[in-house]
Amino acid sequence: MRLGWLLLCTAWLVACSRPPTDIITFAVATAPTVLDPRLASDAASERVNALLYDRLVQLDERGRARPAMASWAAVSPTRYRLTLDPGRRTFWNGRLPQADDVAATYRSLLDRSLGSPHAGALAVIGRIEVIDATTMDFELTRPDPGFPARLTIGIAPAERLAGGGLTRQPLGSGVFRFATWRDDGGLVLERRRDGQQFALVPVPDPTMRVLKLLRGEAQLLQNDLPAELYRFLEQEPDIDVAQRPGTTFAYIGFNLADPVTGRDEVRQAIAHAIDRDAVIRHLFGGRARSAESVLPPTHWAGANLDARQYDPERARELLLAAGYGPDRSLTISYKTSTDPFRLRLAHVFQSQLADVGIRLQIASYDWGTFFVDIKAGRFQMYSLAWVGINSPDILRYAFHSDSLPPAGANRGRLVDAQLDKLIELGQLADTGDAVALFRAAQVRIHDSQVYVPLWYEHNVSASRGLDGYRPGHDGNYLALTRTEKRHAEREIPR
Repeated sequence: MRLGWLLLCTAWLVACSRPPTDIITFAVATAPTVLDPRLASDAASERVNALLYDRLVQLDERGRARPAMASWAAVSPTRYRLTLDPGRRTFWNGRLPQADDVAATYRSLLDRSLGSPHAGALAVIGRIEVIDATTMDFELTRPDPGFPARLTIGIAPAERLAGGGLTRQPLGSGVFRFATWRDDGGLVLERRRDGQQFALVPVPDPTMRVLKLLRGEAQLLQNDLPAELYRFLEQEPDIDVAQRPGTTFAYIGFNLADPVTGRDEVRQAIAHAIDRDAVIRHLFGGRARSAESVLPPTHWAGANLDARQYDPERARELLLAAGYGPDRSLTISYKTSTDPFRLRLAHVFQSQLADVGIRLQIASYDWGTFFVDIKAGRFQMYSLAWVGINSPDILRYAFHSDSLPPAGANRGRLVDAQLDKLIELGQLADTGDAVALFRAAQVRIHDSQVYVPLWYEHNVSASRGLDGYRPGHDGNYLALTRTEKRHAEREIPR
């Protein structure tokens, strides 16, 4: 019905003219809210902060550390020396970032009063010593061969770190500078090399985002559209649709402390009852690929795991073994957000689980309420996605016994001493040994079925009148650095 409405309205909408503007408008599902890289944890804020702030180290598509603002050398197993690149960009106020800025940024991250969500991954830092204007030493509390990969937080001027002012008025040295906030909650960024401005405009409804693109009120969209709208856009002659395989990992999570979903047979039955291939084919239009772990197999620490097969008969057998069947039905609560696509997905799961004798009760909430409930453990079963994961630190953050909320994101309450040991040893080992340990940890997580792994969602963009934009592998917006208007758009007569 929504697609029919779209087609009906389009003929009238494209006949309207739009006011001329030099700003490129990027219509997004969610606008960033925190422009302080030390505090941001949502995907929208992280993606914008990557444009506003330079960082010491960047991770490539396989999660390997590469020099960005700085290079590094291991002075000893517990000391790393960082040297700033002489060609680094200035802050927007014209001052060159110095070692004091780096030290102040990372010291503030370790200050508990700041409440940074990144502090846990950096707790290995014992002391930071500034050697000179461009050189500093990070002294660690224990050996950590993978430490450089943790240095991915954006660097801000030392004098701006106190008081929380960066959240709404950022100051970085990235390829873009912050211009202004918009009244609708969006913001305007300015590319430093040429002054080209980009407006990130929040439009939660996917159909309205598409209408804005067709009308010329937006020139760019990325992700968060149902398959039928992508198919529609692909048929439009002046719309360019680009896609690439992504790393956004979608999963179904369980509460292992619950007397029902805490049972192995129940979780395994649900895993066998979900037909992932059908969902990818029909709901995603093939724009996803099945997944088995939060780290994709192409990651340096990724693992090739045996897929849990769609097998409804096996699911029924497992439920019978757990004491459920025709004479004793099983009802499970499933929490999700009010996003239209996530609700559609929930009803598909509901239908697939009904086929094996499980009654799924869907409870949908606004995003804030839903996420608070998940972090608090108020659920039996839910679905979420990890976005932009590039480091094996996610294994500790999401599955280690020390990472039960609020200390981390082990929301399923998984407690496994052997898994903890594999993760801890992996973080202490050199790369060669770490690969084997992290892969063994992923096998154990997979066998525990604390998650039902679903898929890695593709990143898909749709643009009009632009050249140079292709979505990043993790959904980042870095292609905006090379995006140009193809030509001056003509005004369409009424």
